[in-house]
Amino acid sequence: MKAYINNREYDFEEGESILACARRNNVFIPSLCRFEPLNHAPGTCRVCLVKVCDAKGSRIVTSCDTPLCEGMRVDTFSKEVRDMQRMQVEMILADHHQDCAACSRHGDCELQDLAEAVGLTRNRFANILQKPAAGRPVDESANAMLRDMTKCIRCLRCVTVCRDIQGVAALTVDGKGLGSHIGIGMAPNHQSSACIQCGQCTLVCPTGALAERDQNDMVLDYLSNPEVTTVFSFAPSVRVLMGDEFGFAPGTNVEGKIVAALRMIGADVVIDTDFAADVTIMEEGTELLGRVTKGGVLPMFTSCCPAWINFAEKHIPAILPHISTTRSPQGILGALAKSYLPEKMGLDPKRVINISIMPCIAKKDEAARPQLARDGVRDIDVVISVREFSRLLRRLGVDLAAIPPEPFDNPFMSASTGAAVIFGTTGGVMEAAIRTVYAVVNNRELAGIETTPLRGLEGVRTARLDMGEKLGTVEVAVCHGLRNARILAEEVLAGKSPYTFIEVMACPGGCIDGGGSCRIKGGYHPAKAQKQQSLFTMDRQMVYRQSHNNPQVKALYADYLGAPNAEKAHHLLHTHYTDRKDFQHVTIEENMRKLTLTE
Repeated sequence: MKAYINNREYDFEEGESILACARRNNVFIPSLCRFEPLNHAPGTCRVCLVKVCDAKGSRIVTSCDTPLCEGMRVDTFSKEVRDMQRMQVEMILADHHQDCAACSRHGDCELQDLAEAVGLTRNRFANILQKPAAGRPVDESANAMLRDMTKCIRCLRCVTVCRDIQGVAALTVDGKGLGSHIGIGMAPNHQSSACIQCGQCTLVCPTGALAERDQNDMVLDYLSNPEVTTVFSFAPSVRVLMGDEFGFAPGTNVEGKIVAALRMIGADVVIDTDFAADVTIMEEGTELLGRVTKGGVLPMFTSCCPAWINFAEKHIPAILPHISTTRSPQGILGALAKSYLPEKMGLDPKRVINISIMPCIAKKDEAARPQLARDGVRDIDVVISVREFSRLLRRLGVDLAAIPPEPFDNPFMSASTGAAVIFGTTGGVMEAAIRTVYAVVNNRELAGIETTPLRGLEGVRTARLDMGEKLGTVEVAVCHGLRNARILAEEVLAGKSPYTFIEVMACPGGCIDGGGSCRIKGGYHPAKAQKQQSLFTMDRQMVYRQSHNNPQVKALYADYLGAPNAEKAHHLLHTHYTDRKDFQHVTIEENMRKLTLTE
């Protein structure tokens, strides 16, 4: 079938929208619905206006939800169309808090880009809303996130990603007219709502309505305080994510540049969270073996992902006995940075400030958990996301692309293995655990240590593994995205799960697509495969590829902890969970129903 866009003929398939055909042929139409995988309700922003002429006559329509028909003529940029597009953007801005300089999206705002795209030089309606509309709350109660509904433009991306991608349904559409906004299911505040603070909504929000809680000023306060020792660390995936913010090719390993940048801004000690990931495997693998051989609760779920832990505690607490008690790598490093590291370096542990750089917003919430503190003192003082860290470097005039790489400088907690590196992608924790559990049980290394069936980006991946004579064949599963996690958890609770060990990562793709990672305009989780393959390449290049072979991990147990899961190790490196389903919000079923009625 054929139609005409700006007097040029194009082929199209039946049912294809004007906007889809235009994008396929590189014809630009301004819009806000560029996250096609979300497949959210079209026509909500009403910016993608075009003029069509067909058998029904001539009229202005939204191109995203208007299908092409044979012989249709479409005009995307005549003066009439441009004036209509510009007016629509003016009206959106008139209903939007315009304190742009103080916004987390300043310089990275899709609404600002849209205003430029339609040629907006002044806003005739800028003063219509002198004050935020009634009922449009600003909620700062959550440990990890901020919800500023005066900046919401009601695009519904966040609702869609929360409901359809994550299966959490924590976000609703509340209010009417100018007071309508994204709500939190009638909870009294964000922290006590159904939200698990995974941060996926912050990735797709085009403005600053949903954002991470910025803690850069706290970091600067610590860096400028000569009375404290700042200990920085960063997660496995951060080394392939930070490059996105500074113009590197997707998946580029900038580990050494991050270390150099931290030294430039005044970090006292820079260590590697990968080291703690190796310790996680020692503890979690030992715990799994104990459950298998002594009749413990099976299957066992991984515990590395804080958004998954929040989801389990708030939505399916019956699954909590199945979750490993081993802390996440961040939690383990926090405990060791305030106990083992000060002892080895002759530091006062009370003056040690532990700062994590993470791909994940939920890590901020994890750091605030009372279980990750001793005598009221937090093991992790501050967590900043990849986005925050990039802003911090720009504030201090540090260009990651312009500085030479440097190695980690600490001899006690900086060595790592390939097993730790692949923690950054979905399936990596499982694969790392298999390598060590096999070696411990069979007293020999696993041949062909790359577990190919667990690699990839499918939502759920399974494998039947030959773990030797003592354990025999073991079935395992890996999933990413909480909708998939719910399915596996419900199978377990129904007694229908064939698996012994299950890995869960809340974010699609795992930490390489964490809620605190770089926002790419016009795409949802781009270059995922490149980042995953980069981590696999790094794994192959490491001197040691199994956690139990890390020499610093061996020294940690020999000198300090005794053995995995021994009394001291259990005290420092394990945690517990709390049933939080009785929090003050409507149930997920009620949220789903409310969303349906709203739509």
